[in-house]
Amino acid sequence: MNRWFLRLVSIVTVMLLESVLGKAAQTRASPSAAIPSTRVITLGTRAGPFPTAGRAQSSNMLVANGTLYLVDAGEGVTRRLRRAGLAIRDIGTIFITHPHSDHTGGLAGLLSTEYDLQRTDPVTIYGPPGTAASVKGLVDYLTVSSDIRISDGTRTVPVSKVFFGRDAGTGIVYRDASVKVTAVENSHFNFQPGSPAFGKYKSYSYRFDAPDRVVVFSGDTGPSEALTELAKGADLLVTEVTASAAEAKAEASRTGRWARLTPEEQASYLRHMAEEHITPEEVGKMAARAGVKMVVLIHLPATGDPNDDYARFVADVNKNFAGRILIASDLMEF
Repeated sequence: MNRWFLRLVSIVTVMLLESVLGKAAQTRASPSAAIPSTRVITLGTRAGPFPTAGRAQSSNMLVANGTLYLVDAGEGVTRRLRRAGLAIRDIGTIFITHPHSDHTGGLAGLLSTEYDLQRTDPVTIYGPPGTAASVKGLVDYLTVSSDIRISDGTRTVPVSKVFFGRDAGTGIVYRDASVKVTAVENSHFNFQPGSPAFGKYKSYSYRFDAPDRVVVFSGDTGPSEALTELAKGADLLVTEVTASAAEAKAEASRTGRWARLTPEEQASYLRHMAEEHITPEEVGKMAARAGVKMVVLIHLPATGDPNDDYARFVADVNKNFAGRILIASDLMEF
């Protein structure tokens, strides 16, 4: 009696396992059940220019078909890459939105780490005018360490043979088997005639068209028709957001920065925050006009409150955009 019962239980168990495994195999093979291969990891979500505890500065990773594409490299990027479990040595393509320090301050450390990890394949850093000059300066800086590594026998390839900067125009700036990358000039830079940067430097937004997903990175920007057009129909808009000029002034006053500015610098600072960054309500208008599916808010301003969840930003974006809105933290994945 017991033997027959045990045999029956064994047969039923085998049948159930075969059924479950068969369904699992069908799920894995079914295109409709496939997990999107393109994902975004927010490595650093703090606005600059000053570092703060808890958040690294601007940096994002897009992964398409297993290939890594880094967008900006703010202070703290290398440690965030390690925390995310991403293979630093495999990063071969980097995009810089603009040459502000909170978007490039971690680049030297990242390239140094790649070199020390025995990276020999070329690493190309694309960006607006000024990118090639910046990378050349970093290569000059890293050459001292490179010469030492070669002399002590731990490296054979000079750093100058690994890292290359490329000044990119607008339009399609990069294409491979996994992505097509399009750049537009946004409204973050509005230099006065006669200033050292006038007509020389630009700020870009990037669109990544992958087979299964379209992702747009705003970089720093004010309201921008070029960016709105670039984001048309995107699955994900990863965009900066800023507080009002009044909030920005209050934070600068709290940290003592405001008192160190001249009256002319104070006026320029308020103009910069009002015209060359984008408020939550303006983000909502742009996302609605572009018809994007989801908005991720990054480049979050410091407020002095470590527990600030920026819920007010979501409410303000929602005034004009009915889609999904998320406030990013470092190391979130979308």
